Amino acid sequence: MVSEDAFVFLNVSRAVTSRASWNDPAVEKLWLYNLHYFDDLNAEGAVNRRQWHTRLIDRWIEESPPGYGNGWEPYPSSLRIVNWIKYALGGGELSPRAVASLAVQTRFLRERLEFHLLGNHLLANAKALIFAGAFFEQEEAEEWLDKGFAILRDELPEQILGDGGHFERSPMYHAIILEDLLDIENVCKTFGLQSIIEEAMIDKMRNWLAAMSHPDGEIAFFNDAAFGIAPNPAELDGYAERLNHRPRIGQSDGVLRLAESGYIRLQQRDAVLLVDAAPVGPSYLPGHAHADTLSFELSLQGQRVMVNSGTSCYGSGSERQRQRGTAAHNTLVIDGQDSSEVWGGFRVARRARVRSVHIAEEARGVRVEASQDGYRRLRGRNVHRRSWLLDDHSMEIEDEVTGPFDRAEIRFHLHPEISVPEASATRASLKLRGGGLLELAVQGGRLHVAQTTWHPRFGVSMPNSCLVVVLTAPKVKTFIKWGENR
Repeated sequence: MVSEDAFVFLNVSRAVTSRASWNDPAVEKLWLYNLHYFDDLNAEGAVNRRQWHTRLIDRWIEESPPGYGNGWEPYPSSLRIVNWIKYALGGGELSPRAVASLAVQTRFLRERLEFHLLGNHLLANAKALIFAGAFFEQEEAEEWLDKGFAILRDELPEQILGDGGHFERSPMYHAIILEDLLDIENVCKTFGLQSIIEEAMIDKMRNWLAAMSHPDGEIAFFNDAAFGIAPNPAELDGYAERLNHRPRIGQSDGVLRLAESGYIRLQQRDAVLLVDAAPVGPSYLPGHAHADTLSFELSLQGQRVMVNSGTSCYGSGSERQRQRGTAAHNTLVIDGQDSSEVWGGFRVARRARVRSVHIAEEARGVRVEASQDGYRRLRGRNVHRRSWLLDDHSMEIEDEVTGPFDRAEIRFHLHPEISVPEASATRASLKLRGGGLLELAVQGGRLHVAQTTWHPRFGVSMPNSCLVVVLTAPKVKTFIKWGENR
């Protein structure tokens, strides 16, 4: 909130000056959702904007009548209910009219829980019912509380996997869910309620998030993921420790397989490799999935080198489709097709399945191997096999395609701070931000440099380079060397 009637969401600034502004059809729906969340009530420095907030709450009540518009949909309702209650518990003042509206919002939500969507939406609904049930004292509030806890009891065993990962397999949404569970634990402590969230679950979720983050402290971009939407891992660790959870142990060298969610982390001295050998997501809930099977991200010397392209928009437009597509990720594309058929903004048709995951320590380092069958629907009934061999100063990637194809290419998207001072048909030099150099060479393919975009935040597109390797044989090897062995 940058003034009494102006807001910046998704890196887009707009004024909200009239009743119509809350549901302007010319404005992206996600931006309007953010407007109705009321996150700024509890943001950093919010105490200095209390007068703005008081008037904004009054405006919302006046200009968003019950049941009308975006703000009364279950998801924004859930976030707003929590934010108004946090505001009140943190020293903000809710007028009697606002308290009455809060009760009406909760009653309305209670009859519209998102069982048809499930996933993170239903958990957000449950959280709102728990907050409202704790905040109010009437008999009706007991039912809200019971319903919220009942949803958690049913959903958490399914949504939180054995390795601690959230089953939608998005590091961003995982972080959102982790904050939700910490908030629920916090409000239970505040009101003397018994929390049903086990400490071991929180600790596993923290460890999973750390494993799926880079040395720069931020999340990897697998499936829908961007910075600035959820708290970062360090902020969530700090929150957990304030609630008396034990400090988390840092990442160590070696291999970590997150077996239930399907990701693999390899760490060797200055190198961190994150591998996607995961299923698309829950079979009934693939909405935040990308066609990124057998993709990876790589950090060296504390900075990102090879990156998936991230997420800058939702909706059903062509840019959303492109960002979800295989070509926006560090993996193989056959005949211009996606490995999983992403469509409609939040839909997936035929999906790649990962087969034969194998991890082995070799004399030269650690090798990870896997295959995926997403291209078997094509006329060549193709299967993509990939292996990574990582040691202290190099990485070797081997890609093999079974079955005929017209064109296959491997894409390596570089972080915007990585430059390509030299490139030929078989080799390229990469320069890190601090001046360090990497050498990349390919066998079985022709290399060229393309220009594309990286999307670290919603509403943000940054130019970056992409190394494209066009296969000239069914098998191609990519060698990357740095440091002493370069």
